[in-house]
Amino acid sequence: MFCEKAIDLIRELHRMSDGQLPAFNEDGLRQVLQEMEALYEQNQADVNEAKTIGRADLIPSIKLRHCCLLRNQRCIFAYLYDRLLRIRALRWEYGSVLPANVRFHMSAEEVQWFGRYKKSLASFMRSIGGEEGLDITQDMKPPKSLYIQVKCLKDYGEFEIDDGTVILLKKNSQI
Repeated sequence: MFCEKAIDLIRELHRMSDGQLPAFNEDGLRQVLQEMEALYEQNQADVNEAKTIGRADLIPSIKLRHCCLLRNQRCIFAYLYDRLLRIRALRWEYGSVLPANVRFHMSAEEVQWFGRYKKSLASFMRSIGGEEGLDITQDMKPPKSLYIQVKCLKDYGEFEIDDGTVILLKKNSQI
């Protein structure tokens, strides 16, 4: 039946709990692509026959196969995009080095994408926060207290906070 292999790819991801990365299903992806190629070739042949001979009875089957092609395409995109979202989440969970058992489930292209994402994130973190950069992967949970203490490292003078209160920031003062 049409589109069954593509739906199996989506079901495979759905069965895994969030945060887990199933093994890359290269065979399933290849089968879907082969099905799409066969559907496309059948459509091309029928379109040519419909144009030359004028067989209007082929149009519904052409439309059906075209819809199957589009559905397979959407399923493949959803499968690959969901995997990339999971891999991106793994970067935030494990850091820049993935465990071997997680890396084992990734394709070579996904490993390459992870490396580029890791470099892009590191570049961004170096670009913010001054000389040393700012590690935005730390302290992912919000603080329990709504208030924080701030130590002023240099004389700043008066500073107006968002609620309109004006505070005086002197070197080595704590607020």
